[in-house]
Amino acid sequence: MDTTPYQEFAESKLGFQFNDINLLVTALTHRSYVNEHKKSTHDHNERLEFLGDAVLELVSSDFLYRNYNEPEGIMTAWRAALVRTESIGAAGEKLGYAPLVRLSKGEKRGTDRAHAVILADCFEAVIGAIYLDQGYETAKKFIEKHILVKIDEILEEGSWRDPKSYFQELAQQYDGETPSYKTLKEDGPDHDKTFTVGAYVGKSIKGTGTGHSKQEAQTAAARQGIKYYKSIIKR
Repeated sequence: MDTTPYQEFAESKLGFQFNDINLLVTALTHRSYVNEHKKSTHDHNERLEFLGDAVLELVSSDFLYRNYNEPEGIMTAWRAALVRTESIGAAGEKLGYAPLVRLSKGEKRGTDRAHAVILADCFEAVIGAIYLDQGYETAKKFIEKHILVKIDEILEEGSWRDPKSYFQELAQQYDGETPSYKTLKEDGPDHDKTFTVGAYVGKSIKGTGTGHSKQEAQTAAARQGIKYYKSIIKR
């Protein structure tokens, strides 16, 4: 296969050339593509994802330990916020490797949610590929540039805390009431249903959220509610 697009991506977005460009190709190859191209492709990114996940956790843990003097439980929550699927998926999308990800025809037609998970998995696999090809320090710099820079935003927004608990705390502090949640809409077939939920404090809606379960939608609505109260605090 022509690996030129992968080399160009590495040079322009990552800032270096891979010694073995096939590591990057594999990092961006989903299992479904291998199943569809068994005669020409044998490697997918799950092993690299496994390795990259471990490197990401180590670098994040080391960063938090060296820079913050907080209890283990709090630093664990901060780390979880840094490396959650949404965070690393967004970092991957910003890097722009989505067009290089090799998927089966069926996966290409998948939901936005499925694609976001795939991009996040690929991000971890890319970390694994960088670690094997360039070493720990280069992988560390990559993680610092694309993940660890988000720590100030996470701490300022309080997004490391459980959204529903934090929203309840803010609602009781500023309005003296406990939030409630109401399902506003259900869309889609039973196997792929999307829920829209409103987060209410008294009769006032403070946020809305969508998700593939009511719990997921409530969490998204609570995050919007937190942003509402944060905007009040900043006034």
